[in-house]
Amino acid sequence: MKNNRYTLITGASSGLGKEFALQCAARGMNLILIALPGSNAASVANNLIFEYGIDVRVFEFDMTDSLMLLSKLHYIRANFEVDFLINNAGIGGTAAITESSLEAIDRILQLNIRSMVLITQTLLPLLLKQEKSYILNISSMAAFTPIAYKTVYPASKAFISSFSLGLREELHDTPLSVSVVYPGPMMTNAGISTRIIGQGRKGRMGLLPTSEIVRVALKQCLAGKALIIPGLWNQVNHRLMGIIPLGIKLRIISKAVKKEIAVK
Repeated sequence: MKNNRYTLITGASSGLGKEFALQCAARGMNLILIALPGSNAASVANNLIFEYGIDVRVFEFDMTDSLMLLSKLHYIRANFEVDFLINNAGIGGTAAITESSLEAIDRILQLNIRSMVLITQTLLPLLLKQEKSYILNISSMAAFTPIAYKTVYPASKAFISSFSLGLREELHDTPLSVSVVYPGPMMTNAGISTRIIGQGRKGRMGLLPTSEIVRVALKQCLAGKALIIPGLWNQVNHRLMGIIPLGIKLRIISKAVKKEIAVK
């Protein structure tokens, strides 16, 4: 019997999103990939179609354009059966708040928060009519504490965490399971790799390959787990951070992050 269900992945052309596409395709899932214009998404799709014999649809547009986003979502909702939503797209950055442009700050808020909520709320009727469905939202270990020189990014990831867990409880008696994953540091591109290396040994603690993060996230999400923290060190770190007083925790982490500015 032909599978006519789709998994929708945002930010799917590279990094964690691309790895989600690869591992979901290996599980036989048809895919809807959302990525920026001019990204590698079409090439990724063609390779997955050839290797796994699945159906892959690509939508390339800027998700911070809310009117365009809603237009594409309404088209998807009218033409596809989506039973798995992976809200992966997100951006961050490291800079003193006084040196950050309003455009850069607004883009983090638009992509990490507004777009994620719009996608989720718009696709909920489609997800809820499935026999079983899933949402996996990508937060970060940064969600567990405020961080100087990042400020907006960890706050956006804390929003994702709170939103996901609240939504999970709201949908407790439905066939839709909501999970949130908190990855630690990832070397997903050259710029991020340089910043992590610049932090020294502390920056590399909890570092996992994207393939392992995705493997754990998919396995635990499909098993219905609410909070997913890949990696033993990250799990230990989360417990430790829950014990350390906020002021001390904030100072330690922010001092390490400040080194990122020095290596730019």
